[in-house]
Amino acid sequence: MLLINATTDNGCDEPSMEEWIAYDKEVNDAGIYVTGHALADLTTATSVHLAGNGERVVATDGPYAETREVLGGYYILDVPDLDAAIDWAARCPGARGGGRVVVRPLADFEN
Repeated sequence: MLLINATTDNGCDEPSMEEWIAYDKEVNDAGIYVTGHALADLTTATSVHLAGNGERVVATDGPYAETREVLGGYYILDVPDLDAAIDWAARCPGARGGGRVVVRPLADFEN
């Protein structure tokens, strides 16, 4: 899984929609695309946690209001190994302009 983290205030240009469309086409053409989605703006986020007394606490200001990095979306790609995943992460438009792409394997509880 490629987790695409963008910074909210870094003074850098964000990748263009054309760059994202080209990357989508590239992973599809390579036959490695499984799924992926962009997430709605951070202002739509709701966080939920349980307080020490077990009471549900719901907040609409996001889970980390003090941070300037937000999860913008993800791709799940079917690649043979970590090196291939790192290569695709480096090609991702989200890795530029102050952004970061985190590579995480999906857990396999069947093996």
